[in-house]
Amino acid sequence: MEQTKLTQFYPFISNLVKLPEKKVWTDYDKQADVLYVSFGQPQKAGDTVPTDRGILVRKKGKKIIGFTILNAKRFLRG
Repeated sequence: MEQTKLTQFYPFISNLVKLPEKKVWTDYDKQADVLYVSFGQPQKAGDTVPTDRGILVRKKGKKIIGFTILNAKRFLRG
């Protein structure tokens, strides 16, 4: 991987290590352009809260267990 492409991950890495959960699972559905992020092993949510930016926050009780990003490519830079 080129160094210039690798530097795009630096902000992500910085934010990732700040998360309270240390196990993060991700899955990207290229065909649907949906990114799934789970804190800990993926599990069913008790509640899903949509945001105005096309991000679905998945909760179990009061705890956020993950989120789903619709149309994920719109967040690409460069």
